[in-house]
Amino acid sequence: MHTRHATHFIFSGMLLLLLAGSSLRAAWDFTTIQQRTDKLYGPAPIDAGQRIDDWQQLLLEQRNKSESEQLSAVNHFFNQKLHYREDIDIWHVIDYWATPIESLRKGEADCEDYAIAKYFTLRQLGVSGEKLRITYVKALRLDKAHMVLTWYETPDAIPIVLDSLTDNILPATKRTDLLPVYSFNDNGLWLPGSQNNKRVGDSKRLSRWQDVLKKMRDEGFPVDE
Repeated sequence: MHTRHATHFIFSGMLLLLLAGSSLRAAWDFTTIQQRTDKLYGPAPIDAGQRIDDWQQLLLEQRNKSESEQLSAVNHFFNQKLHYREDIDIWHVIDYWATPIESLRKGEADCEDYAIAKYFTLRQLGVSGEKLRITYVKALRLDKAHMVLTWYETPDAIPIVLDSLTDNILPATKRTDLLPVYSFNDNGLWLPGSQNNKRVGDSKRLSRWQDVLKKMRDEGFPVDE
């Protein structure tokens, strides 16, 4: 076995053992994930494999940190590891929502891909889904649609924004350049003007989100139905 692959399998086993019982969600078996994703997408290039190994290392390093530390580390990690490109340039379609593995294998991402990767990473670290929402906004200065991840300390709190455009994590009230359109997570769909804890719909209505969940299950992630 190639030395790097042998190291990868050992590291993945250690990660599975250490994360078991430390997360609110089932542990991720990166050995199985690598096997499945190689079969789905072809063998990962060396640089892609390194990014995925770095992702596993992030999960190990952050598993016992405070949520504020996790938010900062996860936001910075994906902002640094992924280069922004439009979907048409990456996937040759106008709109495509990638899984975290797809983004890390490519090393490139559109705004929604950053938000999706951060969302699942923080969920795996144990952050409650009730605190996290992927939020579709209009970036007023750029005059274009944009997507960010928002974190609510309590259901009625002003959320803070994790954005691919900046490593600075700021309250939504400080991001006057962003106009919210809708937000969602595993459990619901919200519209602007609704109380933060009042769901107005089901995220199952979002076909691209359901596609992401299906792809992640195919990749070997134990994602909830």
